[in-house]
Amino acid sequence: MEGSLLEPTLYMVKGIAILDNDGNRILAKYYDKNVFPTAKEQRAFEKNLFSKTHRANAEIIMLDGLTCVYRSNVDLFFYVMGSSHENELILMSVLNCLYDSVSQILRKNVEKRAVLDSLDIVMLAMDEICDGGIIIDADSNSVVSRVALRNDDIPLGEQTVAQVIQSAKEQLKWSLLK
Repeated sequence: MEGSLLEPTLYMVKGIAILDNDGNRILAKYYDKNVFPTAKEQRAFEKNLFSKTHRANAEIIMLDGLTCVYRSNVDLFFYVMGSSHENELILMSVLNCLYDSVSQILRKNVEKRAVLDSLDIVMLAMDEICDGGIIIDADSNSVVSRVALRNDDIPLGEQTVAQVIQSAKEQLKWSLLK
């Protein structure tokens, strides 16, 4: 029994992926090069994972020796993968943080087009949550506060006309609501 105990480690996440409703990769990061050393193997795993989960109502699956937690919304599937002995609740907290962060960044418009339009910020959020397989943060509010670039922070001369008009609309709306 004592020989079967595993050494504690900070590396808890093997990978994070966002797939569309056809199983194609929108965004994915794999942290353990021993599990998926090539992009071809990663894509094969993603296709297999999607085929097993796109019709299921569960939140967790054991696949190829990995514990995978997932969540779907409109036309996106969010996945967090860990080793088979990993705590599912920790993986689920990472998944919830990722989903909630993306939802806040996209102003609750979590769909493929919106994610692609804001892919840079979504990638930053993913990096803020997990770095090299080590969970850094699982609080979506703090993640969003670190990655969100607000229009107020951009000098007026560097804003586009659309950004200036949107900022004026928001200021007018708030002044009318007071």
